[in-house]
Amino acid sequence: MRKRIFEIIEVSRDGDRASAVYDSVMIVLIALSLLPLMYKESTPFLNAVDKIAVAVFTLDYLLRWSTADLKFGRRSALSFLRYPFSFMALIDLLSILPSLTVLNSAFKVLRMFRMVRALRVFRVLRAVRYSKSLRIIGAVLKNSRESLLAVGSLAVAYIFICSLVIFNAEPDSFRNFFEALYWSTVLLTTVGFGDITPVTAIGRFIAMSSSIFGIAIVALPSGIITAGYMKLLSADESAPQPPKNPVAEL
Repeated sequence: MRKRIFEIIEVSRDGDRASAVYDSVMIVLIALSLLPLMYKESTPFLNAVDKIAVAVFTLDYLLRWSTADLKFGRRSALSFLRYPFSFMALIDLLSILPSLTVLNSAFKVLRMFRMVRALRVFRVLRAVRYSKSLRIIGAVLKNSRESLLAVGSLAVAYIFICSLVIFNAEPDSFRNFFEALYWSTVLLTTVGFGDITPVTAIGRFIAMSSSIFGIAIVALPSGIITAGYMKLLSADESAPQPPKNPVAEL
């Protein structure tokens, strides 16, 4: 019985209709559970949608926890202790906790900043488990993590150095160093809100130079992800296919 439950709640395989239906229902429910976040005021319908979604998500979380030994392939208590700390289990938990009324008192401080409501956005990440396209992207990011971490480190260093330079070259334009960090981050992404702008000649020269280097840094992750995606597709195409059964074709 537990094995069959595990097969249903995991990603569906070819021919497993029950698992395919379960995946489809969960994707639809994930989409519906985001509706309350699109409105400032709550309604009875939105409350009902949220409660149904949380009930199903909680049941899904408990079922996955109860079959953790089958997931990890180890029939021991360590599997059940390990599961709550796995990445997807934490995502599942964060998508459930904000809607549990029994925990409202514990979240009073966070609710003042509407953080609890914002945590419901984590429900989007649940779709990674059921979407093949998202799983492919996840695999690409995992395979390219070293290159992406290197680029991320370069971007952080760029932002910090640029902030130090502009903060000391044009101190009157920034109230504190955090504003310089904010300006450098916006400059790196080439967004350009325009709320903070350099007014001196040297400040504008720094901004021009930083923009040129920023474009190069922003372009690097796109190239890495594209290369990883093409490599993964090539590996799938070159993988040996199971031999065809001529009798079945007849």
